[in-house]
Formats: sequence, structure tokens, C-alpha cells
Amino acid sequence: MTALGHPIKLSTRSEAKQAELKQAGFDAYLVDIDKDEEINADFLSAEILIINITSKNSAGFKRLVTAIERSKISKLLFVSSSSVYQNLNREVTEDEGAENPDSPLFQIEQLFQQSSSFSTTILRFSGLVGRGRHPGRFFRGGKTIKQPDAPINLIHFDDCIGIIDAIVRQGVWGEKLNGCSDTHPKKREFYADMAQLAGVPLADFAEDDTLKFKIVSNQKIKQRLRYQLQHRDLMQLNQEHYE
Repeated sequence: MTALGHPIKLSTRSEAKQAELKQAGFDAYLVDIDKDEEINADFLSAEILIINITSKNSAGFKRLVTAIERSKISKLLFVSSSSVYQNLNREVTEDEGAENPDSPLFQIEQLFQQSSSFSTTILRFSGLVGRGRHPGRFFRGGKTIKQPDAPINLIHFDDCIGIIDAIVRQGVWGEKLNGCSDTHPKKREFYADMAQLAGVPLADFAEDDTLKFKIVSNQKIKQRLRYQLQHRDLMQLNQEHYE
């Protein structure tokens, strides 16, 4: 199967999922960086590698970097998170040094950026909504909403795919980029509206007078990628956008 004129290889940690992907026509491989084992060299026989792994296993990522350095891969897109930024109670941008140096994810980002064998773009997404992830249902099961007067940082699934597509199409490598919607309403306002939209009870708020937050800037993707968000204001979305 191909996209943008490129043949695609996919990886999964599950044999059942691998079989499902192959049945759908994908070239699928078993890859688990948490296991101390060789990564299939054929999987890494490509020009571009997109990594979207939730593990924080630094040792596993170090082994992955070594394997990539021995491969044909020359361009790498690492999907990260805006959680790497410190809570500075203001807007944060990609190139000001606002990251938390103790963040395991930030340290993993650096493993890729420090390699001279390939060019890495770091893509830091904010919280994901859409395609089955309805924010009105995030706090079920007795969970409370902390810091209710802090602003939200979220992005719709459609824009995640759109930004990745823009990076690959335009060949934007060696950059750090944030992915976030335009608006940052307070959690109190946003989750009340989303609970009503989903038809579920609103979770309790854990009131806290000491605010700790960040507002993730998305200006760089607009300028560097000339990307126009499909879902700029998540308060304006209806139920079908989350299905």
C-alpha cells in the first residue's frame, strides 16, 4: 500500500494486529522497543521513519537509534507531546528553551536530535481529541478535573494527520514544531460544554487557587508549514466531529 507516492511499512507490537494489518493489505512488521531484540532490518529499509510510540523506555529508544543509524533512513519524524514544556503560566514556543530538562520524553527527543546519521523533526502534539476520543468522556469513573481555571491545550485528530502530511510533503526536517488548536478556554468552561454535548454527567472540579499551566503556541506550524487548521476552535465542534 502507498501514500504520497511512497510505499508504506507499518509496525505493531501485537501479532493479532499484525495479521489484521496484513489482511487489510499493509506491509506490517512486529516491532517492540521494550524488548531487547534486533529490529527487522527490512522494516528500516526506507527513507523516512515516523515514530509514534508512547513508551518512555530510554534504553529501548537508544537501541532504536542505533538500529536506525545502521539503516538507510535519512529523515525521521518523532511524534512527541507538549507535556515536555514547563508550566510557566504563559505561552510557550518551540525554540525558547521552555522544556523541562527532567522530562523523560524531552530526553528521548534529544536522543534522536543528537544523531548526525539522520535529520529529525520533533512534532509536539497537545492532548488528542476526535475519532472516538470525546473530551466529554475523559473524566468518567470518579475522576476529578484538576486546575479547572487553567487553559486547555488540545488538538483534533484530523489536524494531527494534516500536520504530519504537510511535514512529509514539504520536506520540513530538522525542526521542532507544536501541534495545538487556536483556542485555549478554561477547563471549567470547556469540559462543562463537552459533557453536555456527550450527554454525560459533568465530573467534579478539584478547586485549586494556585494555577500551574502553559499555553502552547501554534504559530510556527502556520508560518513554517503554512498550515491552516481544520478545527481551530474546539468549542465549536459538534458530536460528529468526535465520532
